Amino acid sequence: MTIYVDADACPVKAEVERVSQRHNCPVKIVSNGGIRPSANPLIETVIVASGPDEADKWIAERAGPGDVVITADIPLAAVCVKGGAIVLTHAGEELSAANIGNILATRDLMADLRAANPLMQGGGGGRAFSKADRSRFLDALERALRRVARD
Repeated sequence: MTIYVDADACPVKAEVERVSQRHNCPVKIVSNGGIRPSANPLIETVIVASGPDEADKWIAERAGPGDVVITADIPLAAVCVKGGAIVLTHAGEELSAANIGNILATRDLMADLRAANPLMQGGGGGRAFSKADRSRFLDALERALRRVARD
């Protein structure tokens, strides 16, 4: 059991570290750089080559059954779900075989709409990350790790 964190712009790295400590579970914090390494021996900072999707590729090649992946990247989530990993968003939503197809299709549709409408080019960036999101994430990660340990 390993937790893989797509660390670029990840707002829950400290929470992952805290929960992993409780479960004695190793964590791979994966990014292109700019992440301060943790002194925690359970936490490994993995720096991948610069370039688009390099961190995603690294995670996708390694994550599988019994692992948990933390990401907001929907294409990466789809690959990891297909590989058997449990995937959580930063807001605590579990992406699974039952919902990843619809989420991926919605993402693609919205990208097409933004490309077709010059007024939507800014994208808006979504809503701010909240305390409720952080709490939902902690609960979802705790449940995911318990499920992996049980299975």
